[in-house]
Amino acid sequence: MKRKEFLRLAGAAAAGSLLAPDSAVLEAWAGGAGGTRVKVKLYELKLRQAWGLSRGTWTTRRNCYVCIERDGIAGIGEAAPIARYHETAESAAAFIDKARPVLERDLGDYAVRFGEVDAAGPGEHAAKAALDMAVLDWVGRRLKVPLWRLLGLGREKTVTTTYSIGIDEVPVMQQKVRDAGDFGVYKIKVGTSDDRKILEGIRAVTSKPLRTDANEGWKTKEEALEMINWMAGLGVELVEQPLPASRLEDYAWLKERVKIPVFADESLIQASDLPRIAPYFHGVNIKLMKCGGVQEAVRLAGMARALGLKLMIGCMIESSLGISAGAAVASLFDYADLDGNLLISNDPFRGVRTVKDKIVLDDKPGLGVEGDLF
Repeated sequence: MKRKEFLRLAGAAAAGSLLAPDSAVLEAWAGGAGGTRVKVKLYELKLRQAWGLSRGTWTTRRNCYVCIERDGIAGIGEAAPIARYHETAESAAAFIDKARPVLERDLGDYAVRFGEVDAAGPGEHAAKAALDMAVLDWVGRRLKVPLWRLLGLGREKTVTTTYSIGIDEVPVMQQKVRDAGDFGVYKIKVGTSDDRKILEGIRAVTSKPLRTDANEGWKTKEEALEMINWMAGLGVELVEQPLPASRLEDYAWLKERVKIPVFADESLIQASDLPRIAPYFHGVNIKLMKCGGVQEAVRLAGMARALGLKLMIGCMIESSLGISAGAAVASLFDYADLDGNLLISNDPFRGVRTVKDKIVLDDKPGLGVEGDLF
């Protein structure tokens, strides 16, 4: 990396860190250490329809939830573990148990607590995200401010989300598009031998913009190039992770030849990955569950922006709890794919609202989420 680029990246890392609360918030803060209760629950989310990707199909997803209580205030968080990174709901629960001593310290120092949670063990980014959410939710509730205000981000920007269409038989996918008529952009899962048939079928029922996600499904750079440039002719705006994450040389070749932007998803986990992968993509998809939480997502967004990359905030199959955390920082991003809660039938929480395709933040403190799980 050239010295100039390194200095830009370093500056972005500093700028991407969370802003200090204003003086009124500081005066309101009187946090103390000790006496934190931690509760963990595993919960199976049921998908409204089978969720198909290039690497498999699911009808349920098992997530891990954490509640921290201190001084009569509770903060909650969600871990949507990612099997590709060898995470499960059970491994997330085990990591949360391991990190309990960190939660006995001053939660007001949430940036310090995040660093300590991250250092508690390798991997388990979804569990780290859950703890980061819970601490920030607790702080926001303690200070009686919503998370977006705690982070100094405002809510003037209108944020719209795509609606994701999982891989299925073409008539089923067409009906999913019809059922989601309130949305202005659809994200179509691809990466199979039937991709042309799928996209032609989708185009037969909508003229709206499309984005695609291959989830590493195409195996050669030539296949990826042919498909991407063919999709450009169908009005596809961008494609996520067309090739396996490790194939950076192929991504370099692809970037020089494609007609639409290529975004990294599986190639990017946390901030330390960004300098290595940035030259090979036009943009990045940042997910709280991949990077380890809200604070790391903010830092990643600042770094990626300084490197000239476009930004998308994405999600896994999550309840309204995890989606509300992502929505709080969505104004930092160019694109939002925050529809995980819309794909499930048994959401245990009530949080951020999606009105047609617009994400609407409110003034409730912390994450602004209510539920009966704890």
